[in-house]
Amino acid sequence: MSDGYYTTRLSSNMLKQCYDIAPPRVSQYLNAEIKHTISLIRPTDDVLELGCGYGRVIERLAQHFAGSKLVGIDTSRDSLELARETFLTNPFIHIYQMDAGALGFRDGAFDKVICIQNGISAFKIDPLKLLEESIRVTRDGGFCILSSYFEGFWEHRLKWFELQAENDLIGEIDWDETGEGVIVCKDGFRANTFSEQDFRTLAEELGYKTTIKVIDQSSVFCEIHVER
Repeated sequence: MSDGYYTTRLSSNMLKQCYDIAPPRVSQYLNAEIKHTISLIRPTDDVLELGCGYGRVIERLAQHFAGSKLVGIDTSRDSLELARETFLTNPFIHIYQMDAGALGFRDGAFDKVICIQNGISAFKIDPLKLLEESIRVTRDGGFCILSSYFEGFWEHRLKWFELQAENDLIGEIDWDETGEGVIVCKDGFRANTFSEQDFRTLAEELGYKTTIKVIDQSSVFCEIHVER
């Protein structure tokens, strides 16, 4: 993906439209990811979401964890302004403009750090550095929760991106470069994928106990158990 894509073209209401036009099978995938994430979080947990955008996931989390602290960060000012409008009256939700590779939080500030729906591929950050920083701000006994697309979901994912391109939300798809889990657009947009093996390789480098599982035949979840 080109630098700044989510802070310039694909932000705020443009980003929201991508989810609004999702076909039924993609909507199922999106919901399944959030439901699985919720199942891993206790009602009293303090939670940080990396790449929160306009707050779509945090809004769902807040329905289940109204008594905990929910923090979202993103680099897109426009998306964050939309999120702040949504959560204006909720004192438990805090939204900040911040780089996921250089988090402005103390060590062990959160019980759970989440980066779902292929966020690990959307950031222009070395994945190992991203995970090391996520682990740093996670309390002992907590989790870092990440996800990417399952390889068997490719056709549904591709159809969704075709719809986004048809609605001028992303650039025209470059069919010569698109394939094997990677979607490339002619305007520089590039969406990669992390496979089960990719997550296992990262986990081995980090040295933490890690659970990897497929959810809904659409997502690969990597759950890093932070035990120091």
